[in-house]
Amino acid sequence: MSKSMPRHALALALIVASQSALAGTPLRVELPAGSAAASGRLLVSLQPAAEAEKAAKDGKVTQVEVSPFGRSNGALIGMDVPGLDAGKAFVVDTETVAYPTGLAALPAGDYYIQAVLDTARDNNYGGSSDDISSTPQKITLGKGGDLPLLMLDQREAAPGDYWDLPKGMPEVMRTQVLAAKPHVKLLDIVSPKLSAFWGRPIHMRGWVVLPPGYDTGKTRYPIAYSTHGFGGNLRNSLYPAASASASMEKGETPPMIWVFLDESSATGTHEFADSVNNGPWGAALTEELIPQVDRDYRTDGKPASRFVTGHSSGGWASLWLQVRYPKVFGGGWPTSPDPSDFHDFTGADLYAPNANVYRRADGSQIPLVRDHAKVIASFEQFAKLEEVTGPVGGQMASFEWVFSPRGTDGRPMQMFDRRTGAVDPQVVAYWRDHYDVAHRITTQWNTLKPDLDGKVHLIVGTADTFYLDGAARKLEAAMKSVGAKTDFRFVPDRTHGDLYVIGSDRRALSRVIAWEMYRVARPDAKLPADLPKVPVEAPAK
Repeated sequence: MSKSMPRHALALALIVASQSALAGTPLRVELPAGSAAASGRLLVSLQPAAEAEKAAKDGKVTQVEVSPFGRSNGALIGMDVPGLDAGKAFVVDTETVAYPTGLAALPAGDYYIQAVLDTARDNNYGGSSDDISSTPQKITLGKGGDLPLLMLDQREAAPGDYWDLPKGMPEVMRTQVLAAKPHVKLLDIVSPKLSAFWGRPIHMRGWVVLPPGYDTGKTRYPIAYSTHGFGGNLRNSLYPAASASASMEKGETPPMIWVFLDESSATGTHEFADSVNNGPWGAALTEELIPQVDRDYRTDGKPASRFVTGHSSGGWASLWLQVRYPKVFGGGWPTSPDPSDFHDFTGADLYAPNANVYRRADGSQIPLVRDHAKVIASFEQFAKLEEVTGPVGGQMASFEWVFSPRGTDGRPMQMFDRRTGAVDPQVVAYWRDHYDVAHRITTQWNTLKPDLDGKVHLIVGTADTFYLDGAARKLEAAMKSVGAKTDFRFVPDRTHGDLYVIGSDRRALSRVIAWEMYRVARPDAKLPADLPKVPVEAPAK
């Protein structure tokens, strides 16, 4: 092949050559004539037809999805598209970046296929409002013939006001959210610390929920900060904010001020940790946002009445904030937190010799997602699908943006090789010294004890979907080893998604946590007679 061949011609030749095993025309996408030119991450999903139809409402397939949550029997193809002009077919490279296989190696059979142009490159974090999609088409592979032209003619409606609720929202929820509007205030401040780090204005946002009677009284209140898990954002944090308001209105939870913080960012979740990659989010929260809230609202204004909680990645954030800033918070209630002891990073021991996140020492795969006893996806499958979707914003990449040192290319260093799963011990050493909660507690307990002892209240299910109970048990053991007062509750058979369920009440655990916080701030408060009890596993004999 000539060395003088233009780069774009070489790329096209490679694409066509890679599809030589497929009969007919290569796979193409196109923007309709008259559309504005676009660029972004092009994703093509192929899902077995029977599987897609079974998951579809009324048998009509409106979305083709390949994910590590039980919809991963097809293939996901990805490529960056620097420019796509309307009316001009663009040939898709179906082999170079794909998981588990490119188009040519897929088993023969019927599939649904759909293309999505992610113009904001945020689909690894769950974004979609910017997407330009094709209508799903049913195709047959293995019989030759042309592949379809996928017309990118479907656009998501642009999101409106935060209070512009989705049309499909259940009426009960809609009523609850709108009823909470007078009591829920938007929190939006520009952080000097973060703005200095990034060289542009960086906002810290959330929702402040005020208790009944706040506007007409002079009472001061305890305050709780809550933050969401991976995939959350300011918009969907409105719903738990409205739920908290409704619970206080009904008298189910005590009168407190709640702040639902947005911890999403372009790189995933920053988790309110000071990071060389994301910036000083912890310092900005504790030194800028919290003092501002204390000035603007009638909080008690003291650590004994200031609490923090969150679920999943928000659980790790709340645990980290309590341990990192024990003088600021009077108690942390993390639920199902991301790994807090890196000896068990969702099943992988990052400190083991020749550590690997894909395979155990005996060669068996390390699972990452389960439904009780059934394994849904492996660590390898999850990570490689994420790489196809894009290099930024996914869960694994998000961990690295928070925990990793910065590499020579200006990006966070990868903790593990995406091809092999091999762990980089240099990066892990940095993770340990800066973000391993168990390591921090065991090596700094003499300093931490006066302000931290008895303040960690961790709750997780024994059947956690991402095996997060494993790291929680190691953290509990680490805290006990230094003589710390511990409050760890392992809820039998509960998963990542149903931990808050007690009996028929799907949000019962929220009520329990609110009252436990309130009793710390107001020791003389009486607990409701009907307050549910959190079921916990029997202690080991």
